[in-house]
Amino acid sequence: MPMFQGLCLPAHPWRNLCAALCLLAYLPASHGALTLSGTRVIFQGDKRSVSLTVANPSKATYAVQTWINTAADDHHTPVPFIASPPLFRLGPGKEQHVQISALPHQLPKDRESLFFFNAQEIPQTDTSDGNKLTIALRSRIKFLYRPVELSENPLDALQRLTWSVVATDNGPHLVVDNPTPFHMSFITLQLQDKGRTHKIDDTTMAAPFSRQSYPLDSFAAGPDASVTFSVITDYGGFSKPLTQSLNANR
Repeated sequence: MPMFQGLCLPAHPWRNLCAALCLLAYLPASHGALTLSGTRVIFQGDKRSVSLTVANPSKATYAVQTWINTAADDHHTPVPFIASPPLFRLGPGKEQHVQISALPHQLPKDRESLFFFNAQEIPQTDTSDGNKLTIALRSRIKFLYRPVELSENPLDALQRLTWSVVATDNGPHLVVDNPTPFHMSFITLQLQDKGRTHKIDDTTMAAPFSRQSYPLDSFAAGPDASVTFSVITDYGGFSKPLTQSLNANR
């Protein structure tokens, strides 16, 4: 989860602002102060609400702001969900349950809809020293609305993905066609051919009823090549790796 610990630096206008941003860029995710009870939220269409837990294992007190938004990551696109409480204080070693409720909506009934849950941590400032810069940071995880009309198990739907290698002006690409109503987040994706393996690190999610492509650089795949992949499950775990043959190369 993309979480980082707040930074407080002496506020010399430009030099220290740049230093803060550089430090922020290199802090690993494990340095976050707050933690969430899951890596994604699945809102089932037959439910009125869903909840998750925000925990503070640190020794500091934080104010926490929570909200739902879209992939655009803005504050003006309307979303039919509301997080409660939207703002709360979280002391050291404490937890807070956040309930996400649905508002009236007309979301598609034939596929999942993608949103994001946000939890922003705001560290307390030391009012005795006004010359410090405080950076408020957040975690952001996928929030998927799944209509009640979708009765298929998402893991069973993996069998319906089809794979091919497509030649483009930018070199060969591995292409997945997703004819299912589910978002597929790949945690493992690799192409095998004649004892050679090409692992794809940038595993962009495949949206419902869409096509997603992944550059293969200089890796040349023959007609007997196969793809091995696994996805992130509803509970944040990994599915059993599945190997499929390529369709005819295009």
